[in-house]
Amino acid sequence: MAELSLSHEQCLRLRAQAHRLNPVVLLGAAGLSDAALREIDRALRSHGLIKVRAAGADRADRDVIFRAMAEPLGAARVQVIGNTFVLFRPLPRIEPPAAAAGAPKRGASARSGAPLDARAARRAPKPPPPGSGPRRAPGRGARQR
Repeated sequence: MAELSLSHEQCLRLRAQAHRLNPVVLLGAAGLSDAALREIDRALRSHGLIKVRAAGADRADRDVIFRAMAEPLGAARVQVIGNTFVLFRPLPRIEPPAAAAGAPKRGASARSGAPLDARAARRAPKPPPPGSGPRRAPGRGARQR
């Protein structure tokens, strides 16, 4: 897969979103292994925007590792901060299942056939009658009985 490219505005927006994230994948002494790539791919499928931390990599190695992560996964390289990399890949679209022929229509109850709004109105709590609210203790400016 080819690396995803982003516009400058998209990159800035993603950097702002990634600021609050913690790294979800930590690369150890073994570096970028197949297992680490699978874990990064799983995290990108579920989150879309992730941080990856690589321990003990110098500046030249970090660029190679960052490129080696983004290209096979089809992700975009957003930012490098020290040993932390920010990657982005759009989440896959999940198509809703087709409606079954025997299923009730949306907005209707399965049991009674009444619209859900009418059932919710029947269950809504009734307001208390006037004057039944909590009594306040006599204080400054209150009338004494």
